[in-house]
Amino acid sequence: MYLKKGDSIALVSPARAISQELVMPAILFFEEYGLDVKVGKHAYNINHQMAGTEAEKVEDIQQFICDPEVRAIVSTRGGYGCVKIIDQLDFGPLAKQNKWFVGYSDITVFHSHIHQNFGTPTLHATMPVNISAMPSLIENETNKSLIAALMGQDLVYDLPNHPLNVPGDAKGVLVGGNLSVLCSLCGSTSDIDTQGKILFLEDVDEYLYHIDRMMMNLKRAGKLKSLAAMVIGGMTDMRDNNIPFGQSASEIILQHTQEFGYPIYFDLQAGHCQPNVALRFGLQAEIKNNQLLLLA
Repeated sequence: MYLKKGDSIALVSPARAISQELVMPAILFFEEYGLDVKVGKHAYNINHQMAGTEAEKVEDIQQFICDPEVRAIVSTRGGYGCVKIIDQLDFGPLAKQNKWFVGYSDITVFHSHIHQNFGTPTLHATMPVNISAMPSLIENETNKSLIAALMGQDLVYDLPNHPLNVPGDAKGVLVGGNLSVLCSLCGSTSDIDTQGKILFLEDVDEYLYHIDRMMMNLKRAGKLKSLAAMVIGGMTDMRDNNIPFGQSASEIILQHTQEFGYPIYFDLQAGHCQPNVALRFGLQAEIKNNQLLLLA
């Protein structure tokens, strides 16, 4: 499952368009760690906002899903568009090869769909669009955690001492991703299974009343009742109306979950924030002594 020097990874663009100029620093970064980088034929295509047509995206991704030499498929960026192609892809070869799918934000579509239908681990982590903007590629904490996650190192993250935390220890498979995307998948074949899991949530650029509405949706759908624990990442650049909603994103989340009694931790530096540490989804995780332990 885990990578080593000399292994191949592939870069694809399943969502919004991106330029070769933005991706090149990430290619050099991966090569610095001894990885062979393949780039999808259509990765830099542009179709309005999207990175090419649906057919072009599917062609690239399916090629690398089926390529046994490729050990990880890394999304160049998020944005929007993954849900438009998810049902056109055959993930059977990916599951058989235990191949990583890597990204965050809109890539939550892939995380949830793959877990629900194939039970294969995926990697919630930074993407080339972010790597290209960082001044110190090798030493950056975000980038180092990506490589550590891919290469099978133990990941241990301190959970911030947030005033709204509900402390406690827990064990369970780690799942989740972007709150908005997870809500959009409810009722579909990509819908997340949270029973007994540690649920990670993050989001960006949302109105606070939208956060409340989405948490209500997850709660009414039974997604919050039987968790082992909840970990909240970046709730970044939240918006409010002229008449304030009256609660922060963290307060809204706590309101809808504290009745269930499981541990809840806020402000893990993962998601649309810096640093954005890597999380291995679909594998056993543990919360112990105010740390999140993702052991290889």
